[in-house]
Amino acid sequence: MQILVVEDDKRISDFLIKGLEENGFVVTLCKSAEDVLNQYLAIDWDLVIVDIMLPGMDGIQLVQTLRFKKVFTPVLMLSALNTVQDKVSALDSGADDYIVKPFHFDELLSRIKALTRRTHYHQKEPVSSNIEIGDLIIDLNQYKVFQSGTELELSPREFKLLLYLVENIDKTVTRIQILNAVWGITFDNQSNVVDVYISYLRNKIEKNGKKYIHTIKGVGYMFKD
Repeated sequence: MQILVVEDDKRISDFLIKGLEENGFVVTLCKSAEDVLNQYLAIDWDLVIVDIMLPGMDGIQLVQTLRFKKVFTPVLMLSALNTVQDKVSALDSGADDYIVKPFHFDELLSRIKALTRRTHYHQKEPVSSNIEIGDLIIDLNQYKVFQSGTELELSPREFKLLLYLVENIDKTVTRIQILNAVWGITFDNQSNVVDVYISYLRNKIEKNGKKYIHTIKGVGYMFKD
């Protein structure tokens, strides 16, 4: 599950990222509403966690803008403000839930599960040990990839990268999202390691003229069949 955290307070964002990643979520941090609208609007997030007090455009204005632009991703609002009117304003702006700081992390996790449960309830598919896309078969039990019946020699990191792209098929994923999911949030985000490994993977799975990995200029990559 991919979560966008919009928070400019480093202490709080570090706390959120550490806790969410320890619970298996892929987290991307954005420090302002303007950056969300300029860089991350096209991403298909599972959940957006937004602090109300942001530099420039505040969290409520951001949520109003997202809803105006027909972005209906579940939004969980964070705030130190605890009056009824504060909560009403946030929910009326388009937020789906509101949690007051400071909060227990278990409560945050419970609210995340509740918000995303409906979204994913109708998307469940029968569990399979293989993923088949085009002429590729990804064996999840053996961590092997076959193309037209021939096993491809992928490193563990290449396999993880391919699996992440396939799990997000037809979705644009940013370099930061890929870096977080495949290498971890603590990896140097100035590194070009994502582009290097995308090139490695393309050389191995696109030898037959079939193009799977598409570059989305200025954003990241998309896996398409």
